[in-house]
Amino acid sequence: MTAADGQLPHLMTFATAAELGSFTGAAKVLGLTQAAVSQRIQVLERKLKKSLFDRRCGGVSLTDAGRTLYAFAQQIDNLHREAQLAITGQAPAIVGELNIAASSVPGEHFLPTLLSGFGPKFPQLHVRATVSDSLAVTHQVERGEVSLGLVGRKDEKPHLEFRCIARDRMVVVAPRGHAVFRKKQATVDQLAGYPLILREVGSGLRHCFEKSLERAGRSLSELRVSLELGSNEAIREAVLRGAGLAVLSLYSVHKELESGRLRAVPVKGVRCDRDIYVVQDRRRVLPLPARLFLDYLESNPLPALAP
Repeated sequence: MTAADGQLPHLMTFATAAELGSFTGAAKVLGLTQAAVSQRIQVLERKLKKSLFDRRCGGVSLTDAGRTLYAFAQQIDNLHREAQLAITGQAPAIVGELNIAASSVPGEHFLPTLLSGFGPKFPQLHVRATVSDSLAVTHQVERGEVSLGLVGRKDEKPHLEFRCIARDRMVVVAPRGHAVFRKKQATVDQLAGYPLILREVGSGLRHCFEKSLERAGRSLSELRVSLELGSNEAIREAVLRGAGLAVLSLYSVHKELESGRLRAVPVKGVRCDRDIYVVQDRRRVLPLPARLFLDYLESNPLPALAP
């Protein structure tokens, strides 16, 4: 049967371009020229008498017709895999790349656990992961640089979809020997008397702390922020060396809290709990590796860390 007999041509090329949001990217993956990819998409569009992509500077995105076709392309790909499994007894290997980004807490404390379980299930899948702050990760997802992001801060943009995967709590920590270390509870006014170390602007942790102060009718400007660092580990070490108090995730300091080297001091009227999310851009379709990772997240929930 030929394309003229009713078969849709070049579905693989179409699906690859849809997943990458780029004809150039699809050409690299498929070993074709960009012109060849464009020609194949045009053949498919002429066959369907519908535009499948919105062409724009820097990339392409699916039209409504393109999204409908991509859903069928996924079903066809699944049928191919099922057919191979039924005939040969072996499922085809999952190959390709999973591009993912994470902010500091999920990147340092969740991602290693997740990937150590996910990776062996798909040994021929290559994972590329980067760690930065929540705002930067969200921008990477929006630009299509990564398929998924793990963040500690939610954005209200309608094209972004956030799914909660864990809960976290921010705490004020003091080192042994500090005046605040033995307090059962501190006030914001008492904290203002000491240097405070925070993450940089754009961090989900900092955003959560600022919002919790606002809910208590207070402001970060009332505190003595003496140092801003882009790493939770660097902040933790600075506190242990006596540089000041800090606001950190329980995940970042639970070992030091258990050993007694640091103490979490409750702040009257200020409580900072937050959700950790996986984020994707609804304007783009997820490639198979990203869909598999989401399935793994749903079937392997992260354990809660008791406060």
